Parts: sequence; C-alpha cells; structure tokens
Amino acid sequence: MTSSFALVFGRVTKRYSAVVALDDVSFAVERGELFGLIGPDGGGKTTAIRLACGLIATDGGSVSVLGRDPVREHRVVTAALGYLSQRFSLYGDLTIDENIAFFAEIHGVRRYGAARDRLLEMTQLTPFRKRRADRLSGGMKQKLALACTLVHEPDVLVLDEPTTGVDPVSRREFWKLLSEFLSQGLTIVMATPYLDEAERCHRVALLHDGHLLAIDQPAVLQAALSGRLLEVVTETARPPMDVLAGVAGVDDVQTFGDRAHVRIAGSDVDTAAKTLADALTSHGIRPLSIRPVPASLEDVFIDLIARGEAARANVVRAAGMEKQT
Repeated sequence: MTSSFALVFGRVTKRYSAVVALDDVSFAVERGELFGLIGPDGGGKTTAIRLACGLIATDGGSVSVLGRDPVREHRVVTAALGYLSQRFSLYGDLTIDENIAFFAEIHGVRRYGAARDRLLEMTQLTPFRKRRADRLSGGMKQKLALACTLVHEPDVLVLDEPTTGVDPVSRREFWKLLSEFLSQGLTIVMATPYLDEAERCHRVALLHDGHLLAIDQPAVLQAALSGRLLEVVTETARPPMDVLAGVAGVDDVQTFGDRAHVRIAGSDVDTAAKTLADALTSHGIRPLSIRPVPASLEDVFIDLIARGEAARANVVRAAGMEKQT
C-alpha cells in the first residue's frame, strides 16, 4: 500500500481520563517535508507523536503512516519510521559503535556497517566511535541518538523535542544534520516548543490545549497577522503594558523579555510611533527605541490563542444569555 502522504491525521481525538489531549485534529504531512508540531507543554505535541508511532491508539478519528495504520500494522510502520523521544535511552556502558549495532539489530538489520559508518561520518562521531556513551557530552549523545534512530534507514523520522536542554552550538549542528537528511528525501516530523526552530520548517501545525489553531507555511502565517507591529524599548526594565494598551489605535500589546510588541490597526507606523512615544513620555518614561518589526511565529501564536479564548468566552456568554431568557 502506498500513499502520497507520509503522515495523515483525520479528525483525531485522544483523551486521558477527563483530559482531552487532542480534540478533532486533522493534518497531512507530505513526503520529503519538514513538518513542525508547535506549541507549549500540554498542547498535545507528544500525544500526536505517540499516536503517529503507534504507541497509543486514538479515541476517535484515524492516523496513517505511509498509508498504514500504526497500531494495527505496527511492525510494518516501525520498520519505515525512526522515532527519537524526549528521553532517548542510550546504553552508557556501550561504545558509540555498540549502541548503533544494538539498535540496528533491534530493527532486524544485519548488514549495517556501511550505514553506521556513513552516519558516524555525517554526525562527526567517527573519531569517538570506541568511546562509551556515558562519557559523551550532551550534544554528542543527541547526535548518537539520531544515528541510532536512522541506522535502519527509515522513510520517516519523528522527533519529540530533540533539542530541549541542548546547548546552542549543538542545536545548530543538529539542525545542519536534519538539513542534510532532508536533502536525501527523508520526511521529518518534529515537535518543538521553540518558535525560532519552527520557522525552519516547511509547514507547521500550531497546537494549544489539544486544539489545532492553524496550519501553514511559517511565512504565510506571519504575513496573515493583521495590522503592523512596533517593538518598544524603554529605560525601564520593561515597557508599561497598561500605558501602551491605552493608546488609541493599539490592538494588542505583548511582552517579549525587556521589550514590548505593540500591534496597531493601521499602516502609518511613523504616526503610531510618535503617539506611543508621547504617551510614554507623559507618564515619565523615556522611550529608547520604537521601530517596526516583522511578525514572528510567537506573535501569531499569541494572537491565535487570544482570539480563540475570546471566541470561547463569547460562546459561554451567549449560552448564559439564552438560559436567562
């Protein structure tokens, strides 16, 4: 059985007792695509990954991997899929070579020497192949885990927050490796809470509280955000949200570390910047910088969450009014 898609979720629902981890979620991942499942902890990313790997069953809807059911045809799907979990278990008392050999044999691969050598070369682990896994740095362990996941040469690679807790240099090297594997035709589905990583994906699905908020190319989602964004930096530790929110023409204000992103309704950023500066100055706060910036995925994500919460509040309010009448 073949499919034009590597992974398909069709109206998938998954519950853990009273908690709905995924609620009527649908998306399709094309072959050769780098697809991101994006969202905070508790958003449903790991549940989606576990469903894709056939580790759990749905409570509603369907999941298919390369046209097959990952639960009913688990062996076939496992042979075609590589899974790197948040806590991938390497064997500390085994060397790099021995760890890869172990995972190759688990998948029934007997002639794995060429694949192992190629993966060690790509991950730059060849000089350390006789070193025990418990003596590797965090970044080297992650690269070894990736090599173990790919030694049986799967068609689809599924990663569950692979760079969490990894230093910036190792993260950059890890992404370089993923780019190389993509160029070879591998399909990669990755869950990550890092929105800067999400912007590297071909397409992303934004998940929050088990709901699919949006799915598209990062650039398309960013361009769809209404209004214009101004980044505000002040001499205070962070800009005063209440002052900025009270300025006429401001649709939304969000804090980003020591600065604020102010979304204005119109396109006249010069006038808006002057109005914001005047408002801050009138409250005794000196603005250091007010400049237009492009929307980030984080801006989009926050906007979608706010709109979703507002819509749910309107539904609750309408239901309450109906009861009163």
